[in-house]
Amino acid sequence: MIIDPRLTQLAEGLTRFSTSLAKGERVLIDAFDVPDAMVIALIRAARARGAHPYVQIHRARVARELALGAEEAQFAPHAEVELARMQKMDAYIALRGSANIFESSDVPSEKTQLVSRLMKPVLDYRVGKTKWVVLRWPSSAMAQQAGMSTEAFEDFYFKVCTLDHARMVPGMKALADLMAKTDRVHIKGPGTDLRFSIKGIGAQPCGGLRNIPDGEVFSCPVKDSVEGHIHYNAPTVYLGTSFDNIRLAFQQGKIVEATASNTKRLNEILDSDPGARYIGEFAIGFNPHIMQPMRDILFDEKIAGSIHFTPGQAYDGVGNGNKSQVHWDLVTIQRPDYGGGEIWFDGKLIRKDGLFVPKSLHKLNPDYLLGEK
Repeated sequence: MIIDPRLTQLAEGLTRFSTSLAKGERVLIDAFDVPDAMVIALIRAARARGAHPYVQIHRARVARELALGAEEAQFAPHAEVELARMQKMDAYIALRGSANIFESSDVPSEKTQLVSRLMKPVLDYRVGKTKWVVLRWPSSAMAQQAGMSTEAFEDFYFKVCTLDHARMVPGMKALADLMAKTDRVHIKGPGTDLRFSIKGIGAQPCGGLRNIPDGEVFSCPVKDSVEGHIHYNAPTVYLGTSFDNIRLAFQQGKIVEATASNTKRLNEILDSDPGARYIGEFAIGFNPHIMQPMRDILFDEKIAGSIHFTPGQAYDGVGNGNKSQVHWDLVTIQRPDYGGGEIWFDGKLIRKDGLFVPKSLHKLNPDYLLGEK
């Protein structure tokens, strides 16, 4: 089978850089509505490194049908089987495509929550115990979301996903080191005035080892330290429902008020469990190729000049211990074309209107990452 060289290049990056597959390691390729050619490219790339590939194929309409009638008696054994398989894996590569991002929008929230709760041990094992990377797959539906032709979007996608992530390393290290030494954070912008502590939490740079596309450094607030309010100016889709203009207000770390274009559904999600009303991640995004939101979290959370402030589950190692079946990366963009904004660490201005101010962080600004400096 002749494979598009762009697929081969992407598969090479995912197996060599993102998961660093070694001889004898097992890797699960989880393909959601993805062309066979990309799956085959990944199988070939894994074998070329001496690894053993395993494949699972998903179809969104089939998954929706299963979720509509989900019962604990059905999904509990399914989760046990999936966990047993994941425990045999050293690495995990997920490619998530979709012809319709709203395919699951009519699945009742109680069914979605049931499936999420039962499958959470699988997710926890995969995140905590394997080398993993997750990426979306380009489709006509994604091109529509981005307001682009299918061909132009595919060109954009492969440009973003094959970015030289190694160029991010010096700037990411400097930002992660700074965040690890920071106590008080102040985020300001239109509709946003947010204060919290990240003291003792640490920080993790993300440059192509977990998500593709990538380009962020994340930390997490001390759980009860968040005070103030935030307006998310990037639209989002979560569990098949679209949201615009989400606004959250905090007291002692807890979301005490939440409104959006669909306030009822927003609060249903935040009431999924007690941890869903606390923040599990604070991250700063800087991918220079991604400038506009397209209602796709894996792209939007990396937008140049953005932050995301995430209700729900915290990561082990760089987190506050918060537990939830929700992990919702909500994004606000602070570039001048979105109203601007500022990030302050311990009283020092770190980023203004989407550009890093300290000289040590200039290598995260777009002109450097794009090779213009």
